[in-house]
Amino acid sequence: MLRALFISLSESKALRSFAERSKAGQRVSQRFIAGMTLDEVVSATKTLNAAGMRVTMDRLGESVLNAEQARDAAGTYMQLLDAIEREKLDANVSVKLTGIGFDVDKALTQKLVEDMTARAASIGSFVRVDMEGSPYTQQTLDLVNAVYAKPESKGAVGIVIQSYLYRSENDVQDLCAKGIRIRLCKGAYKEPASIAFQAKSDVDANYVKLMKIMLKSGVFHGIATHHEAMIDATIRFAREEKIDPSAFEFQMLYGIRRDLQEKLVKEGWGVRVYVPFGREWYPYFMRRLAERPANVLFIAKNFFRR
Repeated sequence: MLRALFISLSESKALRSFAERSKAGQRVSQRFIAGMTLDEVVSATKTLNAAGMRVTMDRLGESVLNAEQARDAAGTYMQLLDAIEREKLDANVSVKLTGIGFDVDKALTQKLVEDMTARAASIGSFVRVDMEGSPYTQQTLDLVNAVYAKPESKGAVGIVIQSYLYRSENDVQDLCAKGIRIRLCKGAYKEPASIAFQAKSDVDANYVKLMKIMLKSGVFHGIATHHEAMIDATIRFAREEKIDPSAFEFQMLYGIRRDLQEKLVKEGWGVRVYVPFGREWYPYFMRRLAERPANVLFIAKNFFRR
């Protein structure tokens, strides 16, 4: 029930406008958002790198309204890639297609992703194309497949797969066969029972099933979870199958379970932290609460602490 509530709230334009402009809302978001500027996300990345963690940087923002806004958003990603090269950061970038014009001009969006991926490949970095709600699933897969096939991409583009969708097993099999890197997550959108598992136990079971396919594929993938049962299942499977810790990585969100992130690094597992920044943080923030309602209690306990 809480998950559905937070997903619904994430779509409220009135609450979003209030939260993103209020000092109280911005203070609450600081736990999960690295800051508002590129310099702030670079600083957060350096701190995480120093602690032995890799980083994925993401500019927050939802659907853009025109081609100019799409190019402007893509320009920020180019600046991030420039910073990765200039500062010698162990980092890559993650992008939502609707944030760079997918609802405006799909051909333009593909060209922008191609340009970003070519730039990332030139500096040894990577572009992760995020997955949005189910209306975008096949379109996102099609675009990533097309960009991956470009010689100049050199394989420097990957995708996100959500374990709550019934179709995800077939998608994972196909992507692994092509050598395309996957970030596996559970999913943070409200989807109908006709296309998605509704029970948490079913989502978790499918997550473990997909994780095993991915780890056995020989492709470097990201296992994105804070759920210790999922982490334990991954470590157990890797050890049983003698899969080297360097063959995959755990991926976690900025500000969530820092203790667990540090523990995994100390134990020799690769960890990448997803670090978002920007002023349009409200939808992202609410979806994080939907994924883990326990964060509400955490925020309430820490709101008045310095």
